[in-house]
Amino acid sequence: MSKINVWDVLKSPVITEKSVILKEDSSEEGGNRKAGQVLTFKVNTKATKIDIKGAVEEIFNVKVAAVRTMHFDGKLKRRGRIEGRRPSWKKAYVTLRKGEPMVDYAEAI
Repeated sequence: MSKINVWDVLKSPVITEKSVILKEDSSEEGGNRKAGQVLTFKVNTKATKIDIKGAVEEIFNVKVAAVRTMHFDGKLKRRGRIEGRRPSWKKAYVTLRKGEPMVDYAEAI
């Protein structure tokens, strides 16, 4: 791992309609998916896929199959004639290996 602390890599879980559907749909027993459960996190912008994989494995005690990341630019916001920007951020989709136990975000804290 790089110089980033494990607890500094994962900032927060992303709980949206899409991420909840991915998490629940992928954990069904009768599903014929090759991959396991999909977790979604807001992560440090300097974190690599290897850093994210190591952090999830250490914090949740599970094995990770794949990590996909995306960068989001901060949105431009205006208050009258004053312009500002929300901060840019990075999102990670972490796919667990098939057969791993279901992860609840509150368990690890």
